[in-house]
Amino acid sequence: MLRSEPKNQISREGVKVWKISASITSCILFLMAAGLFTLTVFFKWPLWIGILGAVLWLGISVIIIFIIPNIRHRIWRYEVHENEIDIQHGIFVVTRVIVPMVRVQHVDTSQGPLLRKYNLASVQITTAATTHSIPALDMEEADQLRDFISRLARVTENDV
Repeated sequence: MLRSEPKNQISREGVKVWKISASITSCILFLMAAGLFTLTVFFKWPLWIGILGAVLWLGISVIIIFIIPNIRHRIWRYEVHENEIDIQHGIFVVTRVIVPMVRVQHVDTSQGPLLRKYNLASVQITTAATTHSIPALDMEEADQLRDFISRLARVTENDV
């Protein structure tokens, strides 16, 4: 029997954070494209090389700023059950991870400057072998989730 997908989504505000982050990346790509165009003029390379760099920058920027963040938000899902954590993410390859509660060793929240500005946080779930993250949750929800997972992990550990 197939499981239904996890029901909880990350905050819609996360899309804004991803768009701002992608805009920063786009600015860096713009500088690279401008550098390529400058080299084209300086070394008298064919003009199409500089134009190709500009077109690639524009295409990549549109995709990473306006398309991917919305798709990420739609696909990113999670659900915490008594015995496991179910996480689904990915754009081109959708990954579904089940983390057994007995394997959870550490749970924490983190915020970078952009997440803090929008009152968001990410929850990191660490096992002996891996770390899984649930990004862009409302700060209150992230704190509650962290505490809930921590409580369940302790109960599960004591039962074993």
